[in-house]
Amino acid sequence: MKDFNYQQLDDIIHSRIRLAVMAVLASVDEAEFTFLREKVQATDGNLSIHIRKLEEAKYVNVRKTFSGRKPITYYKLTATGRKAFEVYLDNLEKLIK
Repeated sequence: MKDFNYQQLDDIIHSRIRLAVMAVLASVDEAEFTFLREKVQATDGNLSIHIRKLEEAKYVNVRKTFSGRKPITYYKLTATGRKAFEVYLDNLEKLIK
């Protein structure tokens, strides 16, 4: 069997915070920002930067609403994001075998 090349791991996902965001979003239909922040244990600013990178890669969709005057932001994996996460996990599995 051919050796696995670690460079096949998706650099967009291969960050601790982005990997954690992808894992959380893969387990739910969608998640609100504060829920993600608590699960990932990141600061607002740091989480926002990483989510923006996932959004730019078209891995995550963003939906903004209001509850009264309070803005609420929801995140959801796109089909592209879900597929990228599955490929990432498959490649990671190949790497550790």
